[in-house]
Amino acid sequence: MNSVKTGIYVCLAWLLCGCNPLMQASLDTFKAAVVGPAPLVLSQAQVDAVPFPQIKVTTVSSEGVMALIRQRDDLQFWVASGKQVLLMRDGLVVRTVGLGTDLDGTRWQGQSPFQQGLHRVPDGYRSRRQIDLVDGYRVGITVTSRLTREGMETLEILDKPYTLLRVDEDIEAEALGFRARNRYWVDPTDGFIVQSEQHLSPRLTLKITQLQPARKEAR
Repeated sequence: MNSVKTGIYVCLAWLLCGCNPLMQASLDTFKAAVVGPAPLVLSQAQVDAVPFPQIKVTTVSSEGVMALIRQRDDLQFWVASGKQVLLMRDGLVVRTVGLGTDLDGTRWQGQSPFQQGLHRVPDGYRSRRQIDLVDGYRVGITVTSRLTREGMETLEILDKPYTLLRVDEDIEAEALGFRARNRYWVDPTDGFIVQSEQHLSPRLTLKITQLQPARKEAR
């Protein structure tokens, strides 16, 4: 844990030491705004100037950039300069810190389809996971999942086109009376999730776009 904290402090020092796109992901960027998030305009040159893999994260009320400061096995630690943190595994957010109604943990019942790679998962694949929520200290909430392959789509990121496989995930947490549809845009060659829209709880939805990817080897 000390090494994680050290990595966060080193990363924060970089983010705050000059004009770069990650500086815009300060605490102010992630504060709630009644009118919604201000668009974050980034260039490839700005992204390339920062020596960390980066993602753009959008909520209903905020937008900012996070940097990858550590990877432990398949678990990635992403941090913003306002000390908000996302923990991601195989492209899925499994825990959040500092975003308000935080997701406190995620555990799969059986193998994670994200570990397999969504490009390999058959259409209609069903799975279950359990989540813990900070809000109300609710633990072990079962979330059922059904994945559907929606075909190829082209997205533009930093003025570059990407032709990706879209996979939709219909989720339901019966204990919360909650249903939602997550969407993932996946590189069809190796399963890398380039962009996603993830409903983590009834009150927390994130759109995540890879700007400077931390790409694993092809599966």
